[in-house]
Parts: sequence; structure tokens; C-alpha cells
Amino acid sequence: MDKSASSQKSEVAKQQYLEVPQGVQEQAVYIWIDDTGDGIQYKTRTLDCERKSVEAFPEWNFDGSSTYQSEGSNSDMYLIPSAMFRDPFRKDPNKLVLCEVPKYNRKPAETNHRFTCRKVMQMVEDQIPWFGMEQEYTILGTDGHPFGWPSNGFPGPQGPYYCGVGADKAYGRDIVEAHYRACLYAGVNICGTNAEVMPAQWEFQVGPCEGINMGDHLWVARFILHRVCEDFGVVASFDPKPIPGNWNGAGCHTNFSTKEMREEGGLKCIEDSIERLAKRHSYHIRAYDPKGGLDNARRRTGRHETSNIHEFSAGVANRGASIRIPRTVGQEKKGYFEDRRPSANCDPYAVTEALIRTCLLNEDGEEPKDFS
Repeated sequence: MDKSASSQKSEVAKQQYLEVPQGVQEQAVYIWIDDTGDGIQYKTRTLDCERKSVEAFPEWNFDGSSTYQSEGSNSDMYLIPSAMFRDPFRKDPNKLVLCEVPKYNRKPAETNHRFTCRKVMQMVEDQIPWFGMEQEYTILGTDGHPFGWPSNGFPGPQGPYYCGVGADKAYGRDIVEAHYRACLYAGVNICGTNAEVMPAQWEFQVGPCEGINMGDHLWVARFILHRVCEDFGVVASFDPKPIPGNWNGAGCHTNFSTKEMREEGGLKCIEDSIERLAKRHSYHIRAYDPKGGLDNARRRTGRHETSNIHEFSAGVANRGASIRIPRTVGQEKKGYFEDRRPSANCDPYAVTEALIRTCLLNEDGEEPKDFS
């Protein structure tokens, strides 16, 4: 990957300062979701000593008017530490601290879906819900052009890029490897990665995670990816359809199971859940991207391994269906199912909450129940 001489010198200089001892103090990176519902903000503070648990981190605040989350006359928003990870950029003892965001009146901000997701997960914790999410993304140059693509044209058609190897098939592997190792260091439950169907598009998988942990781990994995890409001078895009035309879009396929589904005869429970999902398709489509389905409509056209956004379908080993039952699950009569509808820029808290509400709390109708 080409880098300017000044960029290379900056990296050497930065490393020199990162090796300077910091004493007993700790740098804590407070991370939160912005007003768009799919963007991330962060800022750093110094603490007098290392914190060993997320409960030990103090609350903080930020100017919500600068992130379009409040008006200037009443701009303070709270940061409530909710999950803690090791910092792979500054290294131990420094931490990444994922936060919930309440408004001035302590009510959750509009994009703080963790608040209700946590409540819903607590209601079904005896059923031990597991999730695994397959996060697709596209590497772009800072000019918005896909990384490695010809400047005035297109690469060869899709076919050789999925899980490909070689400089003519895999664009940006250094970034992928750096992100993978950084996630492992941080304690993110990342379980794999692969090149995707469109060149410069990749996927990493997070899980299995129980309950609220799914959203925590995926959001921090996304933050780490953005920071890694920053160091490489590129951009990670979670746009569900970054390139129009005959190119694959980007999703966040979500695998879901409960204790009953994983036990002998669990296929019956899986099929019952799919029946409930079929009756609530439009509710899930609205929950599966931050624009209420508008982003996903560009991707879910019925082509490029998707089902039509307006239709619900399910099948064994069918990647063109809304819900896929893996072939091994069909054979063993137990396991999990894959919801292929969530977009790449979905909020994992909203997705996992919707699955719990429909499959385990037996909700129906177009709106979620209020459990406040």
C-alpha cells in the first residue's frame, strides 16, 4: 500500500512517543453512537489509575449540539460507561469504554438502542440467546473510490474475489489482518474474516455472544476498524450498496439461537420462530437499518444473494431467502438460523432486540411493546 514519505515519518515519530512510560495513569477512550445511528464518536480522558471493571469508570459528558444530538441552549449529553475493552492502539493499561448516551433529562438519546435492548435481554436471559453477526464492509479511498479499483474504470466482474488470494483478487488484506489482531488484543469476540464477493469488500464475524454482549462487541469491532483504516489512510464503509449496478451489496447477516434451539429437536423451535418472523416482516425491515428500511431497499432487490425487501422467504441453505436454515441444522434437527435481512450499517442492538421481541416474547403487530 503506497504511503507518502511524510506519512511514513509520522508513523515512526508517533511510535517513539507511544513508547514513553505513562506511569500509573490510564487513558480511557469513551465511545458512543452518534445522531445518525450508524456513526461513532469518541474522546479520551486521563484517569489517576487503571480501572479493572466498567463500573469503576466515572460518568462523563459531551456537547451534543456539536454531534447534532441536542440544541446549543441545552447541549450536555451524558456518557454512561457500559462495556470495557483493552485499547489495542495505546496498549495496556489503557481502555476502550463503550457508553450509553442519555439526554439532559436522563432519558435515552434517540440512537441509544442499547437501553431498551438491555431491558429486553434481561427478560429472556434464562433462555440463553446467542448471536453471531457477519459484518460486511467496503474499503474506500479518501476520495470515495473503492480501494484497488482502476481510477477510471472497473475491475473484472465478480467471481474470483470471494475468499480470494493474490494481489489481483484481494484488495486491502493488510488492513484486514491489522483489524483482526487489534480485535483479538482488545478482547472482542471476533471469530473469523474473509474477502467478499465484490472486490475491496470484506467481512468479519463476531460471536457467538450472549444477549447484550453482541451489540457491545460489534460496535467496538467497528470502532477499531475505523481507527485501523485511519492509520492506513483509507475509509471503511458500511453502506449497504456502495456501488450501484451489478455488484454485491453489504449486509450484516445475523445468526440466532436459544438454549431450546440448540438442544435435541430444536428444529421445531426454529421453525416456530420463523413463522412468527414471517408475520412481522415489515417491522423487522424497519429495525434493520438506521433509515427504517430505505438504505436496505437499495441492497435487497432479489439479486446478488438477497431476497426482495417486500417479500419474506425461508429455506434450507438458500442464500436468496430472508431466513436461511444451514444445511447441517436441517440434518441434525437442531442449532440456529440466519437472518439475512440486516444491512451492513444496522444497529446490532436494534437487530437483536427485534429478534428477541418476535421470537421469544411473541410480540406481533407493527410496533414494539413499551416495557418501561
